[in-house]
Amino acid sequence: MTVVAASVDPIEKAQEVADEVNFPVGYGVTREMADTLGSYWEDRRQIIQPSEFVLGPDGNVMAASYSDGPLGRMDAEDIVKMVNFYESMKNK
Repeated sequence: MTVVAASVDPIEKAQEVADEVNFPVGYGVTREMADTLGSYWEDRRQIIQPSEFVLGPDGNVMAASYSDGPLGRMDAEDIVKMVNFYESMKNK
């Protein structure tokens, strides 16, 4: 499973976060990118709100979550359970 994050932050700030985690962190997300993802863009702070996707091996979206604030984000434990469920169904 691959985890990737992205932010509106410039590369230097994103690198600070990347140094603390063990997955890639993108930077410089724009309103146009948010629009492409169907994500909520907050004009006041010029930020993208949480937009989370689980992609299958074929690149198709298996699950998605959009939020307009800090609540409603995907829980890592639930994602692992979902991936394990799909894997077990594939092997039947």
